[in-house]
Amino acid sequence: MGKLTAPAIVERALEIGDAEGLDAVTIRRLATDLGVTPMALYWHFKNKEQLLIGLADHLIAGFAPEPADDRPWQQRLRGLLEGLIGVLRGHPCARNVLEQVSQTSVPRFLAVWDEALGLARSAGFSVEESCLITKYLLQSAITIADAPVHYQPGRTAEEVAEIFRVKRLELESLPAGRYPHLVEMAGPMVSGTPGLYDTFGVDLICAGIEALAARR
Repeated sequence: MGKLTAPAIVERALEIGDAEGLDAVTIRRLATDLGVTPMALYWHFKNKEQLLIGLADHLIAGFAPEPADDRPWQQRLRGLLEGLIGVLRGHPCARNVLEQVSQTSVPRFLAVWDEALGLARSAGFSVEESCLITKYLLQSAITIADAPVHYQPGRTAEEVAEIFRVKRLELESLPAGRYPHLVEMAGPMVSGTPGLYDTFGVDLICAGIEALAARR
């Protein structure tokens, strides 16, 4: 292969992490897959901790704020939330990566965090409120990306359909007199619409922040 680069190492680590989990991502495994010696990788990442920081930085790169962004704060804050959800949804190992690294060690995460704090302050929130908003945004993104069973990778269409069927029947079999709304909404409660799940969740979080800002 050509000259070994840090991006090539990170890309392969991400592929392994998504397919097999982060425990499978080791210097020795990466060296074998990339056709080099472990020492060649140590030139770029001295240990797994540094590799995970590189992974986190690479993941965040896709939606880190652009300089001189003059969009309204509402649009920019929404973009950060949607970007983080996209990363978490697109890479099964992303949440694990972000939870295992020190956030202050990831330059692009710091940029996103700083951007979110600044946007909250520009919306009229206090320092303490702005700190809380950024924490809520991160946890909301994780919650939205931790989607129902129909988002889980590795399931066949038949398996998903059967899961839907069983769960729907469980709800439809409840006493309608006692749980009328659960019985009525059994179908959408179980399966729902993947696109709506994400967009409505983002709308819900952002609308709450905007409503609070309007009261300032």
